[in-house]
Amino acid sequence: MTVKRTRGLTAALAGITGLVACAGLVGCAGPEANANTETPALERFYSQQLDWKACGEPKLDEAGAQCADVTVPLDYAEPQGPTLTVAISRIAADPARKHGVMLSNSGGPGGAGLDFMVDVGKAMTPDVRARYDLIGMDPRGVGRSSPVDCHWPRGIGLHSAGVDATSFAESVAMQGDLAARCATTEAARLPYITTRNTARDMDVIRGIFGVDRISYYGTSYGTYLGAVYTQMFPERSDRFVLDSAADPDQYGVVGMMQAMGPANEAALDLWADWVAARDGEYHFGSTRAQVRDTVHGLIRRAADKPIRLGEYEIDDHWLPMVLFVGLDSPDQYEMLAGQVRKIADAADGKPVEVDETLDATLGFALRARPRDNSSQMAIMCGDVAAPRDPQFYWRNIEAARADQPVFGALANNITPCAFWAPPAEPLTVVRNSVPALIVQSTGDTRTAYQGAVAMHNDLSASRMVTLEDVAIHWIFGRYQNSCVYSAVNTYFRDGTLPATDITCQAD
Repeated sequence: MTVKRTRGLTAALAGITGLVACAGLVGCAGPEANANTETPALERFYSQQLDWKACGEPKLDEAGAQCADVTVPLDYAEPQGPTLTVAISRIAADPARKHGVMLSNSGGPGGAGLDFMVDVGKAMTPDVRARYDLIGMDPRGVGRSSPVDCHWPRGIGLHSAGVDATSFAESVAMQGDLAARCATTEAARLPYITTRNTARDMDVIRGIFGVDRISYYGTSYGTYLGAVYTQMFPERSDRFVLDSAADPDQYGVVGMMQAMGPANEAALDLWADWVAARDGEYHFGSTRAQVRDTVHGLIRRAADKPIRLGEYEIDDHWLPMVLFVGLDSPDQYEMLAGQVRKIADAADGKPVEVDETLDATLGFALRARPRDNSSQMAIMCGDVAAPRDPQFYWRNIEAARADQPVFGALANNITPCAFWAPPAEPLTVVRNSVPALIVQSTGDTRTAYQGAVAMHNDLSASRMVTLEDVAIHWIFGRYQNSCVYSAVNTYFRDGTLPATDITCQAD
């Protein structure tokens, strides 16, 4: 899931199984006595002194941020064993008005987040911004934080199954190959690149800052990470805002991906309406149905013969991914229409120049540039097991095609998790009464609306702010809305949740 165009697909993919029984398992309701933190064996991590220095990235340096490396154990059960580095950034609070420390996560999973709070901080009112040390973080295995690198030939472990059984067989082979590459290159570390261990890393950071509790802002997968932290460390949780929330009960590549299918088909309808109203410019048809027929036909053509676009060949596995990336915000409709127009022209043999944004998406997806995002699969596959039988996925794909002609084969496709080693720990069951503010749009294409409702129910003391009739993923700091922004800023400023749930309209 997280969602800056400059990062191509990596950050665009937002939070991607089932709920395990609670009896006797780590991660069930209430404080976790065995969270493995602040024990004598871990004291050296909690008490370490950080060496703050310039971050060496223009966006962070211009914001006045400093960066440091935190040392954490690879395996919290073996704190004397190997360690990892977790890179963090800090934009300091006003000492005279400081309330506390706010950690963050930009989503993915696998999204680098060192500069994330630069954007989020701009959405804060000045008095709120002054109250917190804003902490960006590349989670373990990501970015500057001892990154997982499986040396994949392409960038991501998600793609469409395509139009038929032959294409699906290609998917099975591709995903098995990606998993095998990770097992070859990263087998010793993969069991520990997990959400639960990232939550433990967050608590080490809390201890280093010398505060009893942390506040938090997370979006997409970052909402799941935040919820896991509240489950593992309820007494250490202060003001938590979970923006575009994942369903903790369906977390994993199966449940969360399946929920994206209907949401993206609905968003494709909205985009098709927008394009149809501009048929004079794009020439895809003057009605929703005509635009959709054009898209469906283009995918079939890509299956018959991959579409050459510059150095890239786009087939039925990857054309739906271009649509998927472009549909997570109405602000991207024009960009997406232009990209699809280029692809259609290329299919007709016309000369086409690949623009910067499309090159970033295709370069990442098809060439792993600037590097692959194997850390995304490391986290999700390491958190929860996925079904192993390819026929499970094929049956779901075929069942979804009628109602989800574009995205059913993406949302139900097999992933590398089907070939992964079993998780080292049980899935965290989120059931607690830690206060939190959940923010969600009804048209979210990455973390579907019903998932946020489930998160709201699982966090029984939470309040929910719903932005109606907008297909946007990640609101605060990305999509201006006075009602949502006011609720978030009020909570961060005063620690006061709304008296009841709130419904907001587009400005």
